[in-house]
Amino acid sequence: MSTVLVTGGSGFIGSHAILQLLHAGHQIRTTVRNLAREADVRAMLREGGMDAGDRLRFLAADLENDTGWPEAVAGCEYVLHVASPFPERLPSDENELIVPAREGALRVLRAARDAGVKRVVLTSSFAAIGYGHAEQTAPFDETNWTELNGPGLSAYVKSKTIAERAAWDFIAGDGGGLELSVVNPVGVLGPVLGADFSTSILLVQRLMNGALPGAPRLYFGIVDVRDVADLHIRAMIDPAAKGERFLAIAGDVLSIREIAVILKARMGAAAGRVPTRQLPNWLLRLAALRDPAIRQLVPELGKKKGATGEKARRLLGWAPRTAEDAITATAESLIRLGLVKTG
Repeated sequence: MSTVLVTGGSGFIGSHAILQLLHAGHQIRTTVRNLAREADVRAMLREGGMDAGDRLRFLAADLENDTGWPEAVAGCEYVLHVASPFPERLPSDENELIVPAREGALRVLRAARDAGVKRVVLTSSFAAIGYGHAEQTAPFDETNWTELNGPGLSAYVKSKTIAERAAWDFIAGDGGGLELSVVNPVGVLGPVLGADFSTSILLVQRLMNGALPGAPRLYFGIVDVRDVADLHIRAMIDPAAKGERFLAIAGDVLSIREIAVILKARMGAAAGRVPTRQLPNWLLRLAALRDPAIRQLVPELGKKKGATGEKARRLLGWAPRTAEDAITATAESLIRLGLVKTG
């Protein structure tokens, strides 16, 4: 079995990737910004059914600093570079997201190249594929790139696009023998392992808590975190994944109202607070005048961006769960961990 570095092991995708690597028998290292997080991560892994023991080693490293990265990659055959800033609140300066995402990716790639790592799998996003375009009926795929000069792009969308572009440019110009594969998930849902979860989970949490007055006309692709982790590992070991991007989506895009209806149907009384009323667009635009986080959603109102995961299915044999199952698993885990109101 190989030694694998997972950056950002305390995150939603990172912790699930570690779980699956443990199941497969690998030796794992993971980077966290603060080693005090080790106990939290190990608790998350136990919630996922695994005691990592001495097969998991923690190292301190930060995307904005060179310190620690050479030690983290030394002796590793593969790196899953999952860590990337994704804050709940908008930064005052978009470079607070863009610079760490881009420079962090380049730091990891340089360290991996210098240590003789075989392949890096970078966690990018649909954000690097489907934004800044004129509306289109054809589904987006891995040949598409977000247009950085397009209207209404958020700092997060820019950060993921710029970081992925920089990674491919590095491999082409300075990568030496290092291989790169990229995974581009849509909205990632699925079982939460602890209170530190991704921003995408907040939508389900807020629906379950009745924190939204209704459902805005917003549409999302959905994929289960367990299938995102599985795709990372397939991209890590399969020769066919060298130099390729893989869009991770479970099926058709869903509206927030459709997500709410699924929660009602699947969760019964536990979803009693979930609103299914469709909110008019003008109401969201009015709220956006006071709330910068809502303001960045306004350009996406009514836009239904189809996407396809056919390439990952065809090349790597990837077989994701349904969006309905991912939504249900999210809600069940939030209830189990006491992260939503019940009764």
